[in-house]
Amino acid sequence: MRQIVLDTETTGLNHASGDRLIEIGCVELVNRRLTGRHLHYYVNPERDIHEDAIAVHGITLDFLADKPKFAEVVNEIRDFVQDAELIIHNAAFDLGFLDMEFQLLGLPPFRQHAASVIDTLREARQMFPGKRNSLDALCDRLGVSNAHRTLHGALLDAELLAEVYLAMTRGQNSLVIDMLDGAATGGETRAATDLSALTLPVLLATDDEISAHIGVLKGLDKASGGKTVWQESAPAEATAL
Repeated sequence: MRQIVLDTETTGLNHASGDRLIEIGCVELVNRRLTGRHLHYYVNPERDIHEDAIAVHGITLDFLADKPKFAEVVNEIRDFVQDAELIIHNAAFDLGFLDMEFQLLGLPPFRQHAASVIDTLREARQMFPGKRNSLDALCDRLGVSNAHRTLHGALLDAELLAEVYLAMTRGQNSLVIDMLDGAATGGETRAATDLSALTLPVLLATDDEISAHIGVLKGLDKASGGKTVWQESAPAEATAL
């Protein structure tokens, strides 16, 4: 399976009001492994860049003055993502800008060239509800080093997002990846381990642990004014403890 992790930087926040793309960075994953292939362009937006945006990514119009216009790199971008699954953090933002750039050139929307899209922001909100799920926050939470990230940059952020995505989804695929290791490296595939004869020990709570647990539940029930769900649904002998 071929996946492309993608990020962009822009002149501002709103493509509908004329903001433009100024940087795109993509890294390639094949069978959940980084291949080393990447695509990276700075783009001359042919318009001013908002000061707030410069404070985020540090890219100035002077720096972009000799960079190619989007029309000059659109074919390379389209070919690199063709039929791949895209992985993007807050996908609606990046896809909005890319679709607009393609539209300005009279081309079909950018997203039509991809097989599908994974929005890691949406996935993170489901995985970590109520928590901050920015790229920096996810790096901290998942143990991905971002110490070298002082400003936003499309290629750097795509590389970080690739590591974050793999960390977020490793539990879903680790057994499959282990089985594929031999084939991927040309070595022997590991044989499956027979666990049918394995007896797992059952550790029961001690009387002291049960008493402590009941004490905690009673304290919570008292603090809620007797409205805890477990007290309402518990059998009579349990509530009498």
